[in-house]
Amino acid sequence: MWGLVPLFWPLLKPAGAIEILAHRMVWSLAFVGLALLAVRRWGWIRELVRSPRKLGLITLAACVITVNWGLYIWSVNTGHVVEASLGYFINPLVTIALGVLVLQERLRPAQWAAVGIGFAAVLVLAIGYGQPPWISLTLAFSFALYGLVKKKVNIGGLESLAAETAVQFLPALGYLVWLGAQGTLAFGGHGAGHTALLAATGIVTAVPLVCFGAAAIRVPLSTLGLLQYLAPTFQFLLGILYFHEAMPPERWAGFSLVWLALTILTWDALRTSRRSRAAVEAAKVSAEAGVHTPAEAGAPVPPATGHTGEETGTTPVSTPSAQPRR
Repeated sequence: MWGLVPLFWPLLKPAGAIEILAHRMVWSLAFVGLALLAVRRWGWIRELVRSPRKLGLITLAACVITVNWGLYIWSVNTGHVVEASLGYFINPLVTIALGVLVLQERLRPAQWAAVGIGFAAVLVLAIGYGQPPWISLTLAFSFALYGLVKKKVNIGGLESLAAETAVQFLPALGYLVWLGAQGTLAFGGHGAGHTALLAATGIVTAVPLVCFGAAAIRVPLSTLGLLQYLAPTFQFLLGILYFHEAMPPERWAGFSLVWLALTILTWDALRTSRRSRAAVEAAKVSAEAGVHTPAEAGAPVPPATGHTGEETGTTPVSTPSAQPRR
């Protein structure tokens, strides 16, 4: 659904990108409110209201995702689908860079290589464009920052979307009312079908997020990470094959470097995941066989190797229930 959404936004013309964005905010809250009413999950609101820190983070998340949504809609409707897809291709690399800069995480050599190649790709594209690919970079950094803030808020996906759209609702509704007073509101002025499509922006926004939240608790994270490359891949193909956007040699070169970086990143993640599972299985076998560790037997504990769960991206064997977050 995320990969095919570039086909949806052009259907909403002649509404402008900001009006479409405002409708997306208003109707998303309506859809999510109905979903919460159906599942009867309201207890989180009391906890959120009592935490000024979480309220501040939710407001920041709402502001960041507003930039992301608005720029993406504008990009698709002005013929920049390929450049927008690049933003989501490089998003994992930007997320890793933010982890180093903000969370002070340590990277494995393969991750450093991937980030370095991604930086080289941006340079190649900047030289080819004659300027930095600001659409791609803004989409990548805004979504990576959004993920970082969501990690710190740590509430459910449906609840988080409800809180964020609640923050967005009044400004968005006020903008639509202002457009109506100016006589430039597209909603209701281009037939019932166009009006229904604008209202459907809430469904288009919320349903993929709900599906993603449901998949996150059922599918291994390594598989989930690979599946997320499908969306920018579909967007890239749509940009070339359906919207017929140009792909000069320098753009192919930049994209090729990004794909090389993502290949290295994926290979490293799969290798680390296999090692983590093997370590957990070995620990289970040892526990079932009654084998004691040196510490349990009173023997001296060997010196640390310098590799922790944080460094390798794996979960320490002693806490197999903790899952790494993407």
